[in-house]
Amino acid sequence: MANSTSPPTDLLGNETPAGSETGKPYVVLARKYRPETFDQLIGQEAMVTTLKNAFATNRIAQGYMLTGVRGVGKTTTARILARALNYSKPGLPDRPTMEMDGYGEHCLQIIQSRHPDVIEMDAASNTGVDNVREIIENARYRPILARYKVFIIDEVHMLSKSAFNALLKTLEEPPEHVKFIFATTEVRKVPVTVLSRCQRFDLRRVDAPLLVKHFKSILAQENAEAEDEALALIARAAGGSVRDGLSILDQAIAMGAGKVTTPAVRAMLGLADRGRIFDLLEALMRGAAGDALRQLEQLYRDGGDPAQILADLAEAVHAATRIKVVGQDGASEDLSAEDRRRAAALGDRLSIPVLTRAWQMLQKGYEEASRASQPLQAAEMVLIRIAHAADLPSPDELIRMFGSGNGQARGPAPAPRQETEGIRLEVGSAQSTMASKPAAATPSPSPASAQPASAPSPQKQPSNFQEIVDLAGLHRDARLKVHLEEHVRLVRFEPGRLEIHLIEGAPQGLANELSEKLAKWTGKRWVVAVSRELGEPPIGEVRRQREAAELAELTAHPAVQAILDVFPGAEVKAVHPLPESKRDESKAG
Repeated sequence: MANSTSPPTDLLGNETPAGSETGKPYVVLARKYRPETFDQLIGQEAMVTTLKNAFATNRIAQGYMLTGVRGVGKTTTARILARALNYSKPGLPDRPTMEMDGYGEHCLQIIQSRHPDVIEMDAASNTGVDNVREIIENARYRPILARYKVFIIDEVHMLSKSAFNALLKTLEEPPEHVKFIFATTEVRKVPVTVLSRCQRFDLRRVDAPLLVKHFKSILAQENAEAEDEALALIARAAGGSVRDGLSILDQAIAMGAGKVTTPAVRAMLGLADRGRIFDLLEALMRGAAGDALRQLEQLYRDGGDPAQILADLAEAVHAATRIKVVGQDGASEDLSAEDRRRAAALGDRLSIPVLTRAWQMLQKGYEEASRASQPLQAAEMVLIRIAHAADLPSPDELIRMFGSGNGQARGPAPAPRQETEGIRLEVGSAQSTMASKPAAATPSPSPASAQPASAPSPQKQPSNFQEIVDLAGLHRDARLKVHLEEHVRLVRFEPGRLEIHLIEGAPQGLANELSEKLAKWTGKRWVVAVSRELGEPPIGEVRRQREAAELAELTAHPAVQAILDVFPGAEVKAVHPLPESKRDESKAG
């Protein structure tokens, strides 16, 4: 858009002094100060330099594609480009030029969109192949007055597929007197076959400091005044769009009767005072949910929009994080010295994981509040979540906490080797009891056969992961016990802290469920964290491997082989430890 130094003109091109009372309809700032030359464009230096060099060397393309967000000057650039292609003035060479000193023969008509050889079409309302056929038919005839016949198609991505296909041949090999200029906000929707036939220019968002400078030049011509902070707020709200910024500035001038003040702009945009935003953020980060809700309610009463307050909080978190990472030089230019100091102090107190977690929660909360039927209630729930999570360690911090202990075991302590004096063999349907050498190890009992002696009492703290699994069995939580045995790998264990790796089949929220139930069963808070490390194999897998090894070893025993010889086709199905009473009888025998 413009940094215009030319005096405004009426529809006939006559100069009109700024602010004069002519009785004519008011023209909004975005139209009144629309650029007319490339020198008046702001924020698009790369494109202007490229075009100037192309014109100087007569390397002018047959088609141009101008892309960018709303309000950065795509249609305006197309008109200026059409003017440069057709610039003609007595005494100048008959060729396109970027050096346009005043109006040429065709300039005013092109700027006012009424030149017969510069045809503008809005593709949003002319999407069909018939509209493109009119362009193709029109392109066959030479221009009436100007040097080139220029077709400007705005929002070109709205053309239908058949319309694009109809345009391809003419776009690739147009008559020498025809130029195409396309503008779009959705360049990804334009077929690559069209893009490949055009020179593409991506118009950038205009930086806030440059917008503020542009606003000041316009205010001077409008005999209006504005506070620097108010202009910074308008530039930030514009989001890089010159047109949006001028529309907001126009409204602010009218609201303040020629004087733009910071409180008025904040009220108009529904913004909260940034100092109060930092007060609210500090209350959240110290976990003071009640204080935070009271501050939010007061901001709401003063005209703040709940969703916008969450967006302002996210911006404050971003400022603190950026200063923490980059230093004071990384702060946004629209931050005041006091805001920078507070952002830096906040970054010093909080870690990067805590800041990024707060930012993510605010981003998600902003979406919720924007869609909610009761935005204030949604914003309150977001603040409560953030305050509740403020003093919780992040997953990375939990992992470091697990690894900071001295001599902590990475997995459960090995179970003591239990020696048995006898075994019970299930061979087909027959059972036989015999003396045998000690078993390699005792298999873990099933949930149904778990005995109280094998698991700690409700108030006894588990000393390894196996005891946690046994504790689930003791409390008859078969579902949790199965998941712990089959879908959990132990990474690290210490009393009160557990780090696990979940494998396929683990239900969502298993870590939280285990933490809550351990706290209930043991009377102590347990932290259960999910790690990316693989850790130890699942207990169920280890048990099955051990039982398979025992079964193979016992099947090879001579006594068992003798039984299998007596019962052809029989096989050993399972191995169970003998009850204590049977062991005593075996010893006595």
